[in-house]
Amino acid sequence: MSAEQGGRYTAPRPPGSDHSPHWFPWLLVDLMVFGLLVITLNYLQVLPGSVSSWYLILGLVSMFGAFFLATRYR
Repeated sequence: MSAEQGGRYTAPRPPGSDHSPHWFPWLLVDLMVFGLLVITLNYLQVLPGSVSSWYLILGLVSMFGAFFLATRYR
C-alpha cells in the first residue's frame, strides 16, 4: 500500500501560491497612518466636533485592524 492510498500523503503546495497581494502592505501602512493621524488630530482639537471619544475609537480600531492584518501577511 502506498502513502497516497493510506491517507497520509499531503501533496506539496506549488511555490508562490501563498503570497499576499502587492497592495497588502500598503493597506497596512495606510490603516496605521490613518489611525495615528485621527488620534493625533483629535487631541489637537482640529477635527470637527471638538474632542470626541468616537475619533479615538475610530483611530484605535483602524490601528487594531492594521495589526490584525499584519499577522496575515505572507
